[in-house]
Amino acid sequence: MGQRAHHWNRLYETSDTEQVSWFQSDPAPSLRAIALCGSRSLSVIDIGGGASRLAGALLDQRRHDVTVLDISKRALALARVRLGEEGRRVAWIAKDITRWQPHRQWDIWHDRAVFHFLTEDQDRQAYMQALHQAVPKGGHVILASFAPEGPETCSGLPVRRYTPEGLQAELGEGYDLMHSWAETHATPAGNMQAFTWCVFQKL
Repeated sequence: MGQRAHHWNRLYETSDTEQVSWFQSDPAPSLRAIALCGSRSLSVIDIGGGASRLAGALLDQRRHDVTVLDISKRALALARVRLGEEGRRVAWIAKDITRWQPHRQWDIWHDRAVFHFLTEDQDRQAYMQALHQAVPKGGHVILASFAPEGPETCSGLPVRRYTPEGLQAELGEGYDLMHSWAETHATPAGNMQAFTWCVFQKL
C-alpha cells in the first residue's frame, strides 16, 4: 500500500464518516452539476467518491451505470455496506487516480475535492492522462476544488486552490467551460469552505 493510500485508509478507520470535513448528508451540489450534463441515461464515474452519499443518490435517480473510484478500500467498503443490496449496482474501483489506467469510458467524470490534493506536477499530469482516456468526445467533466479563498490544507495535507480559469488551464484547450459557480460548503464542525465548481465538455 502506498503512503497516500495508507493516509486515507487510516483516516477512514479512525474517523466518523459523518464528521469528516467533506461530509454532505445530501450531495445536492453534485447532483445539480451532473444534471447539467444531460440525460439520466448517461454513465457517471465519481472520482474520490469514498463513503459519500452520491452513488446512492444516483441510484435513486434510476441511473444504471454508476462507478465509484477511490484510493481507500476502507471508504469503498463503508459505502457498499451502507447501500446493502443496492451496492451491487455500482462498480467499485479501489485505485490511486494517479496510477490508474481506465478500462472504458464514461459520459460524466465527477470529482468533488480530489484534484486539489494533487500538489505535484507529475500527479496532476497522471490524473489528466487518466481523465483524457476515460472521457469520450462530447463527454462532460465536473471539477470542484477549493477556491482561492478556501483552505490551504485539508485532512493534514496541503492543497492547491483554483479559479475556473485555473481549472481550464489544467484541462487544456480540448475542453469547453460550460458552467462555473462558487459554493460555500459548511463542514460538520461548522467551518465554511469556499469551492469553485466547473462543468466542462470535451470537444
